[in-house]
Amino acid sequence: MPEPIKSPFPGMDPYLERHWRDVHTRLTAYSSDALLGQLPEDLLARMEERVYVESQGVITRFIMPDVKIVEDPSAFSMSSAETDGGIAVAGIAVAEPIVLQLESEPVNEPYIVIMDIDGNRIITVIEFLSPSNKIEGEGRESYLKKYRELLAGNVSIVEIDLVRSGEWVSVPRRYQMPAKYRTTYRVCVRRNTRPDKVELYPITLRQKLPAVRIPLRPGDADVSLDLQPILDQAYRNGRYDRIDYAKPCDPALADDDAGWVQQTVAAGRSSAQGG
Repeated sequence: MPEPIKSPFPGMDPYLERHWRDVHTRLTAYSSDALLGQLPEDLLARMEERVYVESQGVITRFIMPDVKIVEDPSAFSMSSAETDGGIAVAGIAVAEPIVLQLESEPVNEPYIVIMDIDGNRIITVIEFLSPSNKIEGEGRESYLKKYRELLAGNVSIVEIDLVRSGEWVSVPRRYQMPAKYRTTYRVCVRRNTRPDKVELYPITLRQKLPAVRIPLRPGDADVSLDLQPILDQAYRNGRYDRIDYAKPCDPALADDDAGWVQQTVAAGRSSAQGG
């Protein structure tokens, strides 16, 4: 039996950030599946979507899922030569298309909502952060606004931050933290029963991802979300063993981490070759 596909890193693979849109979707879906079997019978875990718009790689505005993106007639022009008749390709008459200039690209960003079975009350929101949530701009401000609305609505919030791009988003902010807890990655939990406190799971680049406690309603026992097997599943199903680890990591690593990453990749290659 062949060896299972596995990242050379014990925890988060920093090279996955380059492929974050796919990884993010997989982590969200697999986490939702992992939670479903643990929930009380009258609670559900559902994937919801936030939609924002990117223009030339920069987030320009934020759109909630109930807003439709429609064609703007002013975004392009067409002449009679472009719309009438056709052209011949390899001897076959084909229609001439209308060419539209795309001004922006909508991006779907899933997250997990735990709610009652009727969908009337949101209990907990679980979010795998993306660079769009962490980089200064309207996208980050919109995320923080939604965060504050959830707190005001007495909803528990779990932020799972496995990307190095950008800054700490909500609380605790980086400058509020003792230096030993300012790790590369982190999970922050705000319980609706203790809105003045934050549960922090600091995660270094060199450690296995933890299993974290997910709060539900007062009186319900916490459920657990074991992040490492979920990340391993995303790596395996996404066939990320094809990553070229000889290329520089993006974003760039600090010097001490860069040396450790090179050693870890080399050791993984040696193990794979049986030497």
